[in-house]
Amino acid sequence: MQSAEIELKFPIHDLARLQSRLPGLGFQLDTPRTFERNTLYDTPARTLRASRQILRLRRYGDLWTLTHKRPAGPSTEGAPEQYAGEKKYKVRIETETRVEDGPALDAILQQLGYAPVFRYEKFRTEWSLTAPTIDGPLFTGPPNLLSLSAPNAGIHLVLDETPIGDYAELEGPPASIDHALAQLAVDPATCLTDSYGHLFLDWKQRTGSPAENLTFDEIPAPTLLQPALR
Repeated sequence: MQSAEIELKFPIHDLARLQSRLPGLGFQLDTPRTFERNTLYDTPARTLRASRQILRLRRYGDLWTLTHKRPAGPSTEGAPEQYAGEKKYKVRIETETRVEDGPALDAILQQLGYAPVFRYEKFRTEWSLTAPTIDGPLFTGPPNLLSLSAPNAGIHLVLDETPIGDYAELEGPPASIDHALAQLAVDPATCLTDSYGHLFLDWKQRTGSPAENLTFDEIPAPTLLQPALR
């Protein structure tokens, strides 16, 4: 499936407090806390990174998925032109499919010249707000611009517990993201469009850690060094 992905991250200061508020705000629990392991692949020359693309193999519980992400250009199908160049949100075109045998696909990718270059892990909990104006949190084909402007359109909220702190991601139409931020009392100035790879590199620079991957074995104690959510 290919779709436009529009999202924002924000750091979480008190995960338990945030989760306790969600049902009262109309959020529904989609997936309980589940361990997730991600591996990014690239060529020896890092051609994917140079072109701002991502090739990722993910194991989420018992499910394996292969994902390719690329920047959304102004005329990209499925990404409205007014949002493709908007720096406030992270806008990418995502192509994703489920995989039956993750280790076999890993072997295939490496035979094709791709190699694992970065691993990151987290515990993820998924919540959502649903509405009939949009088909889930991701757009499948050219979206309806009217639905994109509706503050009650579908929104996907994930809560990630990583080795360097807790983060939330809101995914959906821009108006819905803004509406959810207001409901959650999140200061938009604290929001981020950085990937976990970039957050990890920033954390390494601040701490001087020798870790090469964002994993619990290399960073055993959670380190909360990000701005607090208040």
